Amino acid sequence: MRITGPTAGRRRTCAAVVTVVLSCSTALTAPPPAATGGGPAPAVPAPELAWKPCVQDARYDCSTATVPLDYAEPGGRTVELAVVRRKATDPGRRIGTLFFNPGGPGGPGSVQMPQMYEFFPGEVRERFDIVSWDPRGIGNSTAVNCFASPEQAEAWIAGHPAGFPVGERERKAWIDAYRELGRACQRRDPELLRHVSTADTARDLDQLRRAVGESRLTYIGISYGTFLGATYANLHPDTIRAMVLDSNVDPSAWTNNGSEQARLSTFLRLGSDRSAARTLDRFLSLCGSATVARCAFSAGSPQATRDKFHELTRRLKERPVESWTYARTVADTVNSLYVVHPGWTNLAARLQELWQGRVPAAPATPAMTPPVPVPYLGEEQGAAVICSDSPNPRDPAAFHTLEEAAAVRSGDAARSWTWATEPCSTWPAAPADRYAGPWNKPTAHPVLVVGTTYDPSTPYADAQAMSEQLADARLLTHHGYGHTALLNPSTCVDDHVSRYLVDGVLPPPGTSCEQDTPPFSAPQPRGGIATGGGGTAP
Repeated sequence: MRITGPTAGRRRTCAAVVTVVLSCSTALTAPPPAATGGGPAPAVPAPELAWKPCVQDARYDCSTATVPLDYAEPGGRTVELAVVRRKATDPGRRIGTLFFNPGGPGGPGSVQMPQMYEFFPGEVRERFDIVSWDPRGIGNSTAVNCFASPEQAEAWIAGHPAGFPVGERERKAWIDAYRELGRACQRRDPELLRHVSTADTARDLDQLRRAVGESRLTYIGISYGTFLGATYANLHPDTIRAMVLDSNVDPSAWTNNGSEQARLSTFLRLGSDRSAARTLDRFLSLCGSATVARCAFSAGSPQATRDKFHELTRRLKERPVESWTYARTVADTVNSLYVVHPGWTNLAARLQELWQGRVPAAPATPAMTPPVPVPYLGEEQGAAVICSDSPNPRDPAAFHTLEEAAAVRSGDAARSWTWATEPCSTWPAAPADRYAGPWNKPTAHPVLVVGTTYDPSTPYADAQAMSEQLADARLLTHHGYGHTALLNPSTCVDDHVSRYLVDGVLPPPGTSCEQDTPPFSAPQPRGGIATGGGGTAP
């Protein structure tokens, strides 16, 4: 899951599914009863897809789908969706189309599906056309963009703290900056802001399913994409062929059980702070058990390495290493736990550089040219979605109190996750169509839920909650580390996912799998991920 907000490195374009950027949620006015209950939208003709080879990589096909802005008024304004496809590599055995959402909210599928393509199980790539898209409001689709120029966006970024605010002055700067961001968005396109909820995107997904000629949906959603999947499954339960939900959001917690009066922020309700703290503790313990050749930050034992990290953060509070403040370092640490290889090794190297008083070198990223131009991916895009879906306290001052209470239970990571959704406390738009349950409508076929035990973003408990709340779901446990089993591979998980997607065979109840390559051991190359937005938010 992705967190919109100032990232550790002030990245402004496409950050990868692994990014922890600060996200937003807000308590909004109640949507109309029909939208809340997921009532059927008026019939809309399926969009036409005119596929052409993508301009930057002809292995992929690109198209644009036109859909209604408001499904309650299908004859009104329309929005465009950027769509990308990679055809099945064994067309003679092709089964159909698999749709993929890379998370976020704010992940541009037109960029991130190609980045992640090699991580899909081989048989899945052989048997399915894999299709993804930039959801409405995001990236190359009709996008939320609240600035008149890139320079204006950069100036806004520079005007508030990186990571999260520390101290009264930074808290004021942070709150003022995000209040102004919301106002700028409202001035530029208030109508679009009201129509970028997950329910809107689920209806778009059903239109895309119809556009490719599928009678039922085959789908993989990771991180926030699991909430999109759960929403789709309950708005369109009769059209589910197969659905894999990997690194899950508890849908009841995300929507605050349908209530608009929120006491806790979104990610504290989800337990992201606790899960990040547990994963960080394992990172430090495993690093301390490894040699410095495997983990540069190792202090020779788990406890000594944990002590070293706490001493480093204490030092940075007093004396930042140039732009590497305490808050930036904590946010970067949580972000870097998402993908074990090479993320954990690179994180250890950066922490060691900071320990020695040096500015860390930027890690090398694999050369990867996406099939489409990388779009503008401002923080306002993910914020617009989360603020439509997930209630938060409406008083910005409440977040400092929440932060301090969460830090008692979860340490440094809690601060990043708490402030992730503060921007929604002043977000100006209310959604026209929000789905907040129920989550147990019987589906045509069962759903496969995958949960990782040490996930720094979406806790394993959320995967358990998802499997319990859906009407018919099977939980597959991934004993491993990082955010999503897709990007932290397990051959065992891949085999079960393949059998389910190809043949409809679920793993036996209680099945668990191990990660292929544990942290701080020699990694197995599986393709490259460039930086981008996606995954789940802090």
